[in-house]
Amino acid sequence: MTVNQLKEAALNRFAEHGYEGTSMAHIAEAVGIKKQSIYAHFKGKDELFLQVSNDVVENELASITEFIEQNQTKPIKEFLYDFLVHHKIRYEQNADTKFWLRNSFFPPAHLYEEVMKKVYLYLDTLEDQLEPILENAVKEGQLDSSIDVKRATAAFLGVLDGIFVEMLYGGPERLNKRLDASWHFYWRGISKV
Repeated sequence: MTVNQLKEAALNRFAEHGYEGTSMAHIAEAVGIKKQSIYAHFKGKDELFLQVSNDVVENELASITEFIEQNQTKPIKEFLYDFLVHHKIRYEQNADTKFWLRNSFFPPAHLYEEVMKKVYLYLDTLEDQLEPILENAVKEGQLDSSIDVKRATAAFLGVLDGIFVEMLYGGPERLNKRLDASWHFYWRGISKV
């Protein structure tokens, strides 16, 4: 049994059941050890949760950076839409993303400040990485030259937030409906008329 196995078990449990629905006994059972053995590696559930949270934010930021590096040469319409779909697929297939979204929207009350620092770091980094891509698309004539790039970037993050809400609450059908409608009107608002 390693620290990484403990963090993996904790990640999966926190992603599915949240902080409140996870006990150290659940995590120990998933790894096949006694609960007391966890304390040789972590002071308690809070420390384990925060370490998992740190790992997850690094993985989520790395995923975004990788996506941008691999897709930034696409036409802006395709890039932005694929960016939204990328998040949908990650949520369906990746415990990191499930953990991240669940705890971004529902952080444990007593860890709120620490979790929200990571959420804002993530959102600010996302905005910082997307804004120059939209700026470049305006310069290349792919987007309406009259748009305010900062506002267009913030609005895009609003579309992403709406999709995140449906990931958490709505299920696949509602998610696809929200994605289609939000994307349609967002694109109409920033594209050349």
